[in-house]
Amino acid sequence: QVQLVESGGGLVQAGGSLRLSCAASAYIFKISTMAWYRQAPGKQRELVASISLRVRTSYADSVKGRFTISRDNAKNTVYLQMNSLKPEDTAVYRCNADPPTYYWGQGTQVTVSS
Repeated sequence: QVQLVESGGGLVQAGGSLRLSCAASAYIFKISTMAWYRQAPGKQRELVASISLRVRTSYADSVKGRFTISRDNAKNTVYLQMNSLKPEDTAVYRCNADPPTYYWGQGTQVTVSS
């Protein structure tokens, strides 16, 4: 069973920063492109950023230049550094493989106030 545990969310003012962390099961982490997804109320889940085993990164247009994804293979952890946050970044953020596995963690809530 895949385990994904996200942390680091919170309430922040617009323009602020947060760093999200996701600890993943070793067997999925070591063979997968990992990604961060988000879902706001009433909206579809969106792929925010991904990072391959070769550390190639990809970002949604809405977060390019503001978010940075990274991975620590020794810790089976993927991070999302979020800067210049906007109210429209408010969502529950979850990590998973890309494409995602059947399993999802509880996610971490990010709320950006204007």
